[in-house]
Amino acid sequence: MADRSRQRQILEAHLTLRSAALVVAVLTTVAWLIPPLTSWTHHHEFAEALQFAFFAVLIPALVVVGSPWQLLGLASRAPQRLDDDGNPLSPVESPGPIDRLAQGRRRHSESLRTLSFFGLYLAAAIVWRTPLAVNALARHPWLVVVEAATLLVAGVGLWLELVESPPLAPRLPRPSRIALAAVSMWTIWVLAYLVGLSNASWYHAYPHHPGSGLSLSADQQLSTGLLWFVSGCAFVPVVYWNLIRWLQSEEDPDEELHHLVRQERIRGRTLGTDQPTEI
Repeated sequence: MADRSRQRQILEAHLTLRSAALVVAVLTTVAWLIPPLTSWTHHHEFAEALQFAFFAVLIPALVVVGSPWQLLGLASRAPQRLDDDGNPLSPVESPGPIDRLAQGRRRHSESLRTLSFFGLYLAAAIVWRTPLAVNALARHPWLVVVEAATLLVAGVGLWLELVESPPLAPRLPRPSRIALAAVSMWTIWVLAYLVGLSNASWYHAYPHHPGSGLSLSADQQLSTGLLWFVSGCAFVPVVYWNLIRWLQSEEDPDEELHHLVRQERIRGRTLGTDQPTEI
């Protein structure tokens, strides 16, 4: 009884944290799309860089961690017990579209699909940091909606491959997740590094006048620091968490066997008792 009560408290705490993450994601998105924050991005390069960091990194991560699928009516509202890999320990009652998607991802964990989301994310991040895109954002404020939609969709696709978002679970093993998170972070760091070390302005839509406001060098270096900090805060915990869990499983020789047994049981429930499972 005490263990069951303890498990219920832990589950409620997880649900509370996920709900809080989703609320923060929604509020932050709205805040960056309305004044005064959106007005600052039209006059300050560092504000535009911070907005990009939120749209490309933090908000997608919060959405995925917030797991809004039940709230949107896309997944079963029945409580589920999950294993350490985010897989259900019992069949889903009244499955929704996301439940069926989760089952399909567990049955067909092709790395090619994961790499497609990864490539889409890198392409979107690079495009929206080019001088052409940033200058257009400063001159045409309505483009921020396009930027937000593009980065959020690509970012959610990437983060679904990095962390659990019940009932969805990452398809790749932990070492591969570490690699994806590290390369994503390094890509943003390199983009920021190129701007920070440049002696000339990359973004001519942001003029810098001597004796008025931030200098060109200060604005670029501040932009670089913010991009490094935000992306590091999001991706570094993913790298270390998966690294620790991977090392722990490597220390236990039975962990992989237990994982395979769990996967076979789940596959058997998904296919049905009358259908053979593939080993």
